[in-house]
Amino acid sequence: MPSEALPEEDPFGREPAGILRQPKAVWATAGASVVAFMGIGLVDPILPSIAKGLEATPSQVSLLFTSYFLITAVAMLVTGFVSSRIGGRRTLLAGLALVVVFAGLSGTSSSVAELVGFRAGWGLGNALFVSTALAVIVGAAAGGSSAAILLYESALGLGMACGPLLGALLGDASWRYPFFGTAALMAIGFLCITAFLKEQPRPARRTSLLDPLRALGHGGLASVAASAFFYNYAFFTILAFTPFVLDMTPYKSGGVFFAWGLLLAVFSVLVAPRLQKRFGSLAVLGASLVLLAADLLVLGYGSHTAAIVCTIVSGALIGVNNTVYTELALGVSDAPRPVASAGYNFVRWFAAAAAPYLAPKIEEWSDVHIPFVVAAVAAVLGAAVVGIRRSALTHEARELEPKHAAEDGVGVFAG
Repeated sequence: MPSEALPEEDPFGREPAGILRQPKAVWATAGASVVAFMGIGLVDPILPSIAKGLEATPSQVSLLFTSYFLITAVAMLVTGFVSSRIGGRRTLLAGLALVVVFAGLSGTSSSVAELVGFRAGWGLGNALFVSTALAVIVGAAAGGSSAAILLYESALGLGMACGPLLGALLGDASWRYPFFGTAALMAIGFLCITAFLKEQPRPARRTSLLDPLRALGHGGLASVAASAFFYNYAFFTILAFTPFVLDMTPYKSGGVFFAWGLLLAVFSVLVAPRLQKRFGSLAVLGASLVLLAADLLVLGYGSHTAAIVCTIVSGALIGVNNTVYTELALGVSDAPRPVASAGYNFVRWFAAAAAPYLAPKIEEWSDVHIPFVVAAVAAVLGAAVVGIRRSALTHEARELEPKHAAEDGVGVFAG
């Protein structure tokens, strides 16, 4: 068997048959996770409407993503520290409470500066919630981690698909309504988790603030994080900059990104594992990144119809990449999964913060095509890191599974 290939059995032992037979606590957490992931793409269809309503430029409005993900990146160093001390349930509730407050405040904004600030608070709440949700689902799920991880990835895909749709449906009346809608849904999630989720066991060892940074000293994990950094720049150029290029009504833009999200969900949960089993994780990841680069170039230089098609198709490639990157980050080092994922996410979310701001700035300095060229180059660099650091990325996840299973205390902000 090639060293980069996944074992014949999924290292996480996924068993789709067990996904529906779960207790109420799992469904409550998964449902809230869907809404949390919806918050990422919620503003996509209404970015032009926000710019018009607040008399802002595209680069100013794109700071909604930058502030959100910049806080998320930094919060990755804090979430494990918090969760290992107050427990998963309280961490989830704290994150949900912050999202309810700041999502609601976002809808009351009278300027871009206010909205950007409120989105930063929202990002902190979302980081606390989403980074802990996987471990809570695994701890409460019936049938072990296999069904739990599949359910979590399904929540990720469904949330990324429904976020733009909700943003379009509510944003057609006013750009403020999607924020109020998210606050209401997360408040329902808060009540459900309060009612159905009991406190989960805390990890035997508390996580320090520096543990995730120390974990990046492992060559394999550092390589995954570096590659994912470049990939995330390409990913969030599509997510944050393309709506301005498409220049469509909220309904039409929401439809495009809903289709994009559906492909992301299907390829993340159903297609990626099969491709990994047949071709190996590194071969799949390298090929998908190169295809994403090609897709970005056509998106940037093609017709308006081609841009729509390429935006939707990118969802399939992003879905494959998200799954492979997450599994590599969880399995490539001997650090506990929560610590490894925190270090990995700390690095990659900085690119998610940079791309939404830099893409419109690059357009201002050059033309509308160049941001997609830069994003394509970033995707190729991500593939190059995978190729150059191949030997450091061939550690089999199954060898680490028993150790990780005993050490897990908080989850990974997947995707």
